[in-house]
Amino acid sequence: MRIRATVAAVSGAVALSAFAIPAAHADEAHGDTKISNVVVNGGKSVVVGATGSKTFSVSFTVTDNSGVKWGQAVLFHGSDLDHADSGAVANTSDHRSRCTKVSATKSTCTATYTLKAGSNLINKVAGTWKVWAIAQANDNNYVQKDAVKTFRAQRLSKLTVNAAPEPVKKGRTLTVTGALTRANWDAATYSGYGSQSVKLQFRMKDSSSYTTLKTVKADSRGNLRTTTTATADGYYRFSFVGDAGTPAVSAAGDFVDVQ
Repeated sequence: MRIRATVAAVSGAVALSAFAIPAAHADEAHGDTKISNVVVNGGKSVVVGATGSKTFSVSFTVTDNSGVKWGQAVLFHGSDLDHADSGAVANTSDHRSRCTKVSATKSTCTATYTLKAGSNLINKVAGTWKVWAIAQANDNNYVQKDAVKTFRAQRLSKLTVNAAPEPVKKGRTLTVTGALTRANWDAATYSGYGSQSVKLQFRMKDSSSYTTLKTVKADSRGNLRTTTTATADGYYRFSFVGDAGTPAVSAAGDFVDVQ
């Protein structure tokens, strides 16, 4: 098993250094050691604001007929670990997971990781990340997986809405405005997310569900503006379905009294 001393992430995003991991050119295995059941952040995307950070857990199961010696996972963005442009190692002192024995042949290995805006999170690495993992058994069998799991690191999104005039006469035109923004990790602020399709939705006063009225395109700065006909008392909101690098978001409903 070859040992590599450092993995350097490019673009100034993060340096993953001073830890030893095997070479990551391709999946490798020797013997019957297996890695399974990889779970990142409880199965949810990792969403981080413009200046914030998120610490979350990554767990995986290791099995081998001789028992488990140790396990380790590295999170990265890129085609493979050797060409990563950002990443994160476990927050433990040796960057390895802590493996808890479940049975004579199985252990659950867990560690926490931190993704931080402006550090290992820059705008271009939003989207799909991968999990590189390795485990070694008591008989020195081992397995290495270059991309055993994927997950999403996303830029926190925000959406506003305002319907006017309020109150309004039935049958009159309502003008609905708002803005779609998301975390700009490079600038430590929130910036407009332009040219995105957003749904205008309506919920009647005594209803619990929204109905889509139309789809609106945000301008280049993320601003939204459209009109609709006032028919009944209720709430108007914009709703964005999200994408790989940006989570779904819906504005809080703006109530309009129709007279």
